[in-house]
Order: sequence, then structure tokens, then C-alpha cells
Amino acid sequence: MSSRRYVRGWGAVSLAVGVVLVGTAAQSPTSPGKLPAGASPSTAVVSVDSCPSGGGLCSELRHTVALSGGRILTGHPVTLGAKADGPLELVLRTPGLLADVTVTDRRGRRIAGAPSADGTRWTSFAGLPAGGRYAARLVVEGPVGGAGPATPRRRLARLELRTAAVPAGERLTVSFGPEGGGTYGVGQPITAELSHPVPATGPAARRLVESALQVRTEARVEGSWHWVDSDTLHYRPRTYWPARTTVRVRSGLDGMRIGGGLIGGRSRPFTLTTGDRVEAVTDVSTLRMTVFRDGRAIRTIPVTTGKPGYRTRGGVKVVLGKERLVRMRGDTIGIARRSPDYYDLKVHWATRVTWSGEYLHAAPWSVDAQGSENVSHGCTGMSTEDAAWLFRTVREGDLVQVVNAYREPMAPFGNGFGDWNLSWAEWRRGSALTGAVTAGPAAPGGALNPVL
Repeated sequence: MSSRRYVRGWGAVSLAVGVVLVGTAAQSPTSPGKLPAGASPSTAVVSVDSCPSGGGLCSELRHTVALSGGRILTGHPVTLGAKADGPLELVLRTPGLLADVTVTDRRGRRIAGAPSADGTRWTSFAGLPAGGRYAARLVVEGPVGGAGPATPRRRLARLELRTAAVPAGERLTVSFGPEGGGTYGVGQPITAELSHPVPATGPAARRLVESALQVRTEARVEGSWHWVDSDTLHYRPRTYWPARTTVRVRSGLDGMRIGGGLIGGRSRPFTLTTGDRVEAVTDVSTLRMTVFRDGRAIRTIPVTTGKPGYRTRGGVKVVLGKERLVRMRGDTIGIARRSPDYYDLKVHWATRVTWSGEYLHAAPWSVDAQGSENVSHGCTGMSTEDAAWLFRTVREGDLVQVVNAYREPMAPFGNGFGDWNLSWAEWRRGSALTGAVTAGPAAPGGALNPVL
């Protein structure tokens, strides 16, 4: 089934700093470390900037605020302009350094960022979504003095930040799958279908979108998204999902400026639970299928697979669905009605593994060949009793592997879920991000996104 995405590191910028608005100018009023005219030694002056991400001269006004007060320095909120979609930058303009900066959104989630080498500047890893409110908590260290010589001391400052309302534009939303959620096998990939294409020619937009698609699991796993095409991504772990775990997926794109006029919209979150680890492994060299549950063999079944000209695809497949009765005709796979290979059969207990019509099913007409000869047109046939047992045992997302096959492995995409036939290195090459991604339980108040 075709599948159709909160960006890593956009964090939250919440400064609980009382600030007094000193001025707004297109250029910095003073260099870092120099006390502006009119600022007292007990005042921390901070510039707030978020230039457009496209580069070039910054056309947005830079806000300069004086943080002052008693135990906690505070001031007036700062609203960033509608075109200020670049990374947030906080620069200390008075002598000293920013010993610590934490920016959070209204839900207490952190915005990821890093300080400069000299400690006077802090920059977020990505721009802030439009229409948001953030709080910045600053620990300012520097010489603050009275009548005597200045002595270094630390002051806590808080600053409220706001971003302009979401501009008009097309909304990019995400539909996660498999449709309906529920309980699936450990081989089920997560799919993300985008409402608008994001072509490979826009790598920055792809990084933004991919890093906004958050996957959380009860058991920590290493996994990654893979761009199937311009509007479809799949997510899978490095190895199969842990059995009996819950996977939660959500999009953090709402309000994000994607580029090309696209604005991230709201998307419905998705939850999937895995069942037991069930694998059906067919060895074409012995014509035996062994079914495993959580690593233990629970049944071995004699089978027949594709004969010459109709060889069964090798590799790892994923159960797509089950049909108690399905009509199978040769012309659906290109066999002419006048051909001696043509067939038209009502087949029971059919477990589907490709959209083009490969099943594991009951084949009472070939019982004599099962376990000894390949006589099918590509499906895996077995007795009615065994097919009914397999039908009741497996669920969507369970694994079906064909080893020692005569034919190349199933293609990764386009005819079902052949995602596991790509090595982990090949899978990671389909990601727009670099570094490994670990999915695990969400930490309360933790960073929203990993570092790019």
C-alpha cells in the first residue's frame, strides 16, 4: 500500500526574564561586552535576532532589550517579525557571558541550540514555528558592581518571546499508516504520506520535514525514515520492532515554514502496537516452511513454490492482509487465457504478501508435490489444514521470508513492504538527515528533537 511528516532541534525558547524594551534597530546598537549608554551596571542588555533563513542581508528588525529588576531580571516580551524564519539568536551586549540558556515552548519542551565559543551568543539549531510563545531562561554572568570594584556574579533573567502568526500559504500535513493503527507484526513499517510533494532538489526542506516526524517507542530502538519518493516516507528500525511494544508517531510541522510557500499544518498522531514476533521462513531448497514465534519453531509445513518461469520472489516480505476466499486468474499476472498455464481458481485461506498477487494459500490440487516439487505460479501453496492454521496464526505486519530462492529478493517499494531487503546502510542513505536516530520513551521536559 502506498504510504504518504516537528523538526529536530527547533526546541523551545522560554526565558523567564523581566525585560525592559530599550530599542529596536536594524543594526546592533553596540558590540558585545560594551555597556550601552544609559544602561546601569546591574542591567543585562540582550539582542534578539531571527533573520530569514534564505540568507543575505537581514531585513527584519533586531530587538535589543535591557533586562533589569530585583532577584530575577525581567522585561517586556519580544515579538519576532513574520519574515524572521531563521534560527533564533540571543546576544549579550553588556560585559560578561551567557552561562546558561534554556528556551522552551508553552508546553515546557526545550528548543535545541548551542552557545558560541566566547559565551556571549546562543543560537537555536532551527527557526521557531510561527504563531508560538516561548520563554527564555538566561543565566548571565559578569561584573555587576556598586560603589566598589566590580565583582563577577550571576543573575537569572527571563524573557518572553513570540513569533508572528502563521502566514497564508498551502498547508503541509501528514497521514501516518498503516491506516487505522492497532496491533501489527514486528515487521510493519510506519508510513508517512505528505499532502504536498517535497522534492529531493530541496534538501533543507526535506531535513526540516523529516526531523519533525517524531517516533517514540516504549523500548529504545535505532530507526530512521527513508524517502520513498517526494511525498512518501517509511520508518523502520535497524532490526525488527521489539515484540509487544507501543510505537507513537506525531508530526511537529504545525506552523513550520517549509519553503516554496508551504506551511506545516496539523496532522493526526498515530499509535501502533506490536504483537508476538512471528516469522514464516520458507526454504526453497527443502520446500519446507518453518513458522517461529518469539524465536521458537512452532510448526513446519511442506510447501510448493514457483515453478520455472514463475519463480517465487526471495527475501523478506511483510503480511499485507488475509482473505478467506479469493479468486485467482492467470490473466491478472499476464497469462493469456489460451495458454496452458492459464488458471481460474477459488482459493481458500489466502495470506497476501505482495499487491501483485503473491499469497501463501491452500492448494489442495498440489498436495502430492508439496515438499518435493515446485509447481505453483509464484505463490506458496500448502494443504488446506496448514493454510487455515497459518491464516489464524499470522497478522498484518508479520514476517514472511523466502531463502535459497531462484529469484532476486522482492523490491523494497511499490509491491508491498520489501523494506527489510535493504541493508541498514542502504536504508540510511534514503534519509535526509545524517546521524543515527534513536526512538525511545519521551522524557518529560526533554528536547523536542535530536541534534542535526
